[in-house]
Amino acid sequence: MSEASAVMVRLDRMTRRYGELVAASAVSFEVGRGEMFGLIGPDGAGKTTTLRVVLGLLRPDEGSVTTCGLDPIRESDALSRRIGYLSQRFSLYGDLSVDENMAFFAEVHGVRNWRPRRLELLEMLRLDPFRDRLADRLSGGMKQKLALACTLIHTPELLVLDEPTTGVDPVSRRDFWKILARLQREGLTILLTTPYLDEAERCQRVALMDRSRILSVSTPDELRDAAHGSIVEVLAEPKRRAAELLAARPEVADVQSFGERLHATLPGVSGEAAGHAADALALALRQGGVSVQSARAMPPSLEDIFIARIRRDEAAPRPEVPS
Repeated sequence: MSEASAVMVRLDRMTRRYGELVAASAVSFEVGRGEMFGLIGPDGAGKTTTLRVVLGLLRPDEGSVTTCGLDPIRESDALSRRIGYLSQRFSLYGDLSVDENMAFFAEVHGVRNWRPRRLELLEMLRLDPFRDRLADRLSGGMKQKLALACTLIHTPELLVLDEPTTGVDPVSRRDFWKILARLQREGLTILLTTPYLDEAERCQRVALMDRSRILSVSTPDELRDAAHGSIVEVLAEPKRRAAELLAARPEVADVQSFGERLHATLPGVSGEAAGHAADALALALRQGGVSVQSARAMPPSLEDIFIARIRRDEAAPRPEVPS
């Protein structure tokens, strides 16, 4: 396999503007054939704009983009036969049945002899018992599975998903990811955005995006290895007072709230030293009048790492992009 054919998506310093607003600034990354690649970042980071440029729905103002070896603007017709796109608002037809929706999208894509493919997808997605049910009468998770089936009916090489499990119940979300993992094992390349950091763990590589720029591209394990620190998870009352005391400690770089618990970031502290640091923080909280139920050291999660990285980026001056 040549180097070119091994790369399904390539962006080289791609910039996209809406008037004076820079939605994507000098974005560069590659997605390899058969890879599951996650584009991760907060709302407004530029993720959806980047996907739309990859798909040829938007023209880049600067830089270059190649999708499936094609120019997504000049060769859009050829590209449409090789990609599947599941947007945040994929349009099913509520007054059509499951079977009829799939038949419609097969016709739209010009798929010949599509019935065996429809049956294969319905069985894989466990929708076969609901073939005659109207789309409007499906649950949220089943609608998302049907949308995925319609996206896959023409057997694309690249599947692009924009926050595919947002608003889906936890059980359906888990099932959806099992399906994606199976599709990837069968050779499908997947490029997706997600607001859920536990989903980012499932990707081979992730790009962290914030304020229109790519901050890093690496594997989840590489992100964790580069963190060079620990988290002390604290369960204490009153929580606000505990957060104030932790934030005032010189060894604590950041304090974040996760439900009832607080995560205090300790850069450069790991191993046995992290355990001693947790004990010291618990003692300081008690001396400050806080009731501490638990304080334990642990490696930072992807969510901890991403929040810390974005906080550093937000604190840094934003570079100007030439107009």
